[in-house]
Amino acid sequence: MVLSSEYEVVEAGDGEEGLEMVNREKPDLVLLDGVLRGMSGFEVCRALRERDSNNLMPIVMITSSDKQEDILLGLELGADDYITKPFDSRELLSRIKNLLRRIDRNRNANPLTGLPGNIEIQREIVSRISKNVKFAVAYVDLDNFKAYNDAYSFSRGDTVIVLTADILRDQIRLWGNADDFVGHIGGDDFIFVSTPDKIAKICEEIIAIFDEKIKEFYNDEDIQALCVKTINRKGEVEIFPIVSISIAVATNQYRDLDSYLVISDIASELKNKLKRMKGSNYCMDRRMSASEAVFAEERQV
Repeated sequence: MVLSSEYEVVEAGDGEEGLEMVNREKPDLVLLDGVLRGMSGFEVCRALRERDSNNLMPIVMITSSDKQEDILLGLELGADDYITKPFDSRELLSRIKNLLRRIDRNRNANPLTGLPGNIEIQREIVSRISKNVKFAVAYVDLDNFKAYNDAYSFSRGDTVIVLTADILRDQIRLWGNADDFVGHIGGDDFIFVSTPDKIAKICEEIIAIFDEKIKEFYNDEDIQALCVKTINRKGEVEIFPIVSISIAVATNQYRDLDSYLVISDIASELKNKLKRMKGSNYCMDRRMSASEAVFAEERQV
């Protein structure tokens, strides 16, 4: 079989055996012929998709017919792709590779925002380091977000998370480079990767848009007061400013950054600096070496 040269392949003689093998082997992908002994490939596809545990398992249908009805039937039953016989072996391999790559990204994406998660984030940064290109990694954090959740509910907090993701995507698309990256670490923590020449403008635009949009997520009384009141565990009233956004930027513009952990440490140091500042800000590391005292460009927009 053409796939055996690059993948470990197990074959089933008919549909029933195929279902048993899927349950036993837990394959990364299922390649289904539309015509099988016993159950048809379409019936097997339907049976596989009826189990929640198979929802993320990619299925490719192979059919000897290029009829639109057969193709639509396979897709409606849950197939991710199809290929008609006779097929070119290179085309099949390419489709399998692309599908596995896409499914892998989807599995690692944050379910709330759809942005790449930690695995893709690390992969992106390590790739930039290995290519020896100039980059800027920005860690994004929302200030006073827990107080917002306490006052307005977690579901409303989720809408603020989605707002933040949308703002990051939009502003990076408008002011960044075509290959810039946006990821969601989790909760109210995000990351994006651009280049040193673009990063300041992106940060400024993100802050300006966020500070304007966040007002829509508060009632009039809290916006007038520019704060929310919550009750702590001791029954005491606590007052918190409205949610703001902080962006800590680590860049290899002035010194080499040779690991993901080093970049993360720099960002954590800058975030602590930002937390002591009022409102939305960004802070950019400009040290020439690790031994220097903290020196950063900071901006309040």
